[in-house]
Amino acid sequence: MKDIEELKKEVRQLLKDRNAIMLAHNYQRDEIQEVADITGDSLGLSQAAAESDADVIVFCGVHFMAESAKILSPEKKVILPRIDAGCPMADMINAEQLRAEKEKRPGMPVVAYVNTTAEVKSLSDICCTSANAVSVVNSLDADTVYMVPDKNLSHFVSKRVDKKMEWWEGFCVTHEKMRPAEVAKLKEEHPGAVFICHPECNPSIVEVADFVTSTSGMYEYVKNSPAKTFIIGTEMGILYKMRRDNPDKEFILASDSLICPNMKLTTLEDVHESLTEMKNFVEVPEDIRIKAKATLDRMLAVPRD
Repeated sequence: MKDIEELKKEVRQLLKDRNAIMLAHNYQRDEIQEVADITGDSLGLSQAAAESDADVIVFCGVHFMAESAKILSPEKKVILPRIDAGCPMADMINAEQLRAEKEKRPGMPVVAYVNTTAEVKSLSDICCTSANAVSVVNSLDADTVYMVPDKNLSHFVSKRVDKKMEWWEGFCVTHEKMRPAEVAKLKEEHPGAVFICHPECNPSIVEVADFVTSTSGMYEYVKNSPAKTFIIGTEMGILYKMRRDNPDKEFILASDSLICPNMKLTTLEDVHESLTEMKNFVEVPEDIRIKAKATLDRMLAVPRD
């Protein structure tokens, strides 16, 4: 086993040798985020990689994220260091299931959360992120909208738009585990603490939150808030950057269950091995890629509220 500091140096050298850029999602292990060129949410990372002059994208995240990077950068090699890092929520709906739902709803626009496979995106009308979902749904010229795959994000959006919404009954396994009683106990123990959560959380959690936003929105909120103590309702990986960038503030994880096993699969050893052997490439068939990219492009054209 290599020394961690030695491993970090070797990974950085391999990235340089391969003209590669290393991306780390906000939920990745601390040491992965520390070594990465860019940390952030999934779509933002893919966009940054597309704008870079790198030949290789090393995406430390889960499979649908690496697919998004390939959709936006077809000419680049995309490596997912742990090829088995998946997303249970993205896997809760497949292309065949979406086709069946569309047949039941002829003409109804389908909004696909970015947490979906490339094939599901390719069958949808437009994509959304947790940050822009309300704006995307509002932009559609339809009275009723169908959203996949997250029932919790869909419910959150439905309370903030003047449209009727229907949705697939998927969910984030990690966010769904959190319970209101855990939050109530922490609020009691930390009077004055601000509770912020992700819209992927169950509505019972969203109802008791002081603020609900995406991971990128959370970073912004805690940076600009005068509060000094925050209860954080999303995956624990977000705490690394929050604590690093706000040393004068206290961050408390809302639940011990907020650990995504898939996000924690990737290690520096995996990054080192995949770059050394140049393996674990993620591919998206061109016909699917073109259609999926169109849904992302439509989303990017939507003005933010």
